[in-house]
Amino acid sequence: MLIVLVYVHVKEAFVEAFKAALLENARNSVQEQGIARFDVIQQQDDPTRFVLVEVYRSVEATVAHKETAHYAIWRDTVAEMMAEPRTSAKYSNIFPDEQGWG
Repeated sequence: MLIVLVYVHVKEAFVEAFKAALLENARNSVQEQGIARFDVIQQQDDPTRFVLVEVYRSVEATVAHKETAHYAIWRDTVAEMMAEPRTSAKYSNIFPDEQGWG
């Protein structure tokens, strides 16, 4: 498993449009075989900030995700909505393990 946290800061005027595009991407992403989870969270005290919690079954699944049409549409749609470039960090899960036992 590979967990990727993607940090996004959106221009205030684009929050609702960004959310609509992001939710469309998320709905399609969870249909991918290689994605175990795809959570979208919005910061409570600053609604212009979002975190995508992407849980992949393999490193190859991250590559496959970025090759999908829905990802390309999302990436291109939201490019001008960003207040700053998005960043990400990669993590390995410790608990629970892949069998769910911890």
